[in-house]
Amino acid sequence: MRPSFHINKELLPMKGHYFLFNAGTGAIVPYLSVYARYLGFSSVIVGVIYTFLPICGMIAKPVFGAIADRFHCQKKIFAGAQLVAAASFIAIFLVPNVPLDRQVRYSCIDSESVFNSLPDVTIDGDLFYQIQKKELLAKCQLTCQMNSSDWDIVCNDWKLSQYCDNFTRTATLTIVANVPLDKSELFDDVAIFRAPNLTLDDADVIPVCPSDGIRSVCDVDCNDDTVNRVLTKSEISDADVYSRYQFWCFLFFMVSAWVSQALCVSISDAICFEMLGNKHSRYGYQRLFGSLGWGIVSLLTGILIDVTSRNKPYTDYLLAFYLAAGFLILDFVVSCVLKYEQTKLSTNILKDVGKLVLNIRVDVYFLWCVSVGMCTGIIWNFLLWLVEDLAKARGQGNVKTLQGILMSVQCLGGELPFFFLSGKILKKIGHVNAMSLVLVVIGLRFIVYSVIPDPWWFIPVEFSNGLTFGLFYACMASYASIVAPPGTEATVQGLVGAIFEGVGVSLGSLCAGISIRTYSVALTFRYFGFGALAAGLCHVLAQCVLKTRAGTTAYSLRKNSLQKVRAEDQQELTSVEPFLPT
Repeated sequence: MRPSFHINKELLPMKGHYFLFNAGTGAIVPYLSVYARYLGFSSVIVGVIYTFLPICGMIAKPVFGAIADRFHCQKKIFAGAQLVAAASFIAIFLVPNVPLDRQVRYSCIDSESVFNSLPDVTIDGDLFYQIQKKELLAKCQLTCQMNSSDWDIVCNDWKLSQYCDNFTRTATLTIVANVPLDKSELFDDVAIFRAPNLTLDDADVIPVCPSDGIRSVCDVDCNDDTVNRVLTKSEISDADVYSRYQFWCFLFFMVSAWVSQALCVSISDAICFEMLGNKHSRYGYQRLFGSLGWGIVSLLTGILIDVTSRNKPYTDYLLAFYLAAGFLILDFVVSCVLKYEQTKLSTNILKDVGKLVLNIRVDVYFLWCVSVGMCTGIIWNFLLWLVEDLAKARGQGNVKTLQGILMSVQCLGGELPFFFLSGKILKKIGHVNAMSLVLVVIGLRFIVYSVIPDPWWFIPVEFSNGLTFGLFYACMASYASIVAPPGTEATVQGLVGAIFEGVGVSLGSLCAGISIRTYSVALTFRYFGFGALAAGLCHVLAQCVLKTRAGTTAYSLRKNSLQKVRAEDQQELTSVEPFLPT
């Protein structure tokens, strides 16, 4: 007789939610930090943004969790947040780029007329290679700063007598350079364009360049979009960014998207655990569908971005934003058919949660969430920066495809199997040992990142995401569900999520953004790796101390109970200080 295979139909919408929600967020969330870079924001500004976002989530999660618990409206808040997230992603895409400086240095020296990019402009090797393949004559208008000696060269050497009179001379000179694009060169990360022929006052000029010729900084505007893109300064100055409306629009919609996602995550986990009852170990079987959705769609999105961006002077993220909104709307439809009713009620949510926070073991758990959150912040926000920087340094293309592959391996090869096995692993080694293991693996993972020279070698490293996120998240969520007093499930899940993101991810993003500006992305990962190993060691020592203390307390209580109380009261005395599961 063949064994029957039972499918819990009531949990199918929950599995569908995890798949669709993570498919929607996986389509765009991994790329939002590099999209911010595309809009013109520096690593420090991106770090500040990703510091502020989790703080907003930290406030929203417990507040809306408490509202959901108090008024029994978990499902309504959960479904509404999905629509808000979808609308926020579309709004982010509609935020315009920050206007950036586009300047070059024009030189007419030793019979050579050229202009080149400034040192603070990072040249995109892929775009410049596209320029070199063009057998075209581009026209670039240069508006150059001029001094008296520059005007003398224009008058005497270029034979333009109309500029010999001081009354006709101004602070700037506007010329049109005729640029053969196939003659352009890239030398020491400086783009050099030759300008053997100029047009000035509708007259063609062949510039004569003496040894003490013209050296001038010029604003440039070419009739070739690829040239303009290469010569545009990659980011706005940190001091100037706060005066731009584009920054505030981007920040507002990012906050809206982040908060709505945070509410979906915390409330959906509370709903899931309540539907599972006392079978917490089966949480991983539901959550693995989220990894499946994220892994498949993030890979598909990376490929689509590269395909749609081909032969364009910019990276086209349009499909990524539309995919995100589309999947989240489908998630809303599926979540509406979820059969779930809140049954547990806490008469005093603040009092029940307050008692939980005063427990020393829970406090150590909170510190662990902060430590892992800091490391997760740099992975979420700056891992793809490291990939882009290494790929550009090696002149590699198809960067978005590689980034999609990495996201897919993280989820399908790492998270999915560990979510499936998380219940068995946690039963085998215990929550506390799993917490220490997560920090150690994160530390080793970051150190490996810092020494790998080729971003394609990151692929095997991403399998470790099963431990550093799959096992971590299952451990964090199930531990929070176990310790939550009845009727406070959404509140506690929100509180834990707030500590993880609002404190951990926020602090990690800020520190990483500053460190990247001071050192580099690779060194920042190395320093965070050393920090994670140190945190892992501290966690092991703290648990040893707590275990010793718990053993001593239990012995004293047993001794006193034999002398002072009846045997049947002994169990009540020994449970005064909750000994949370290990």
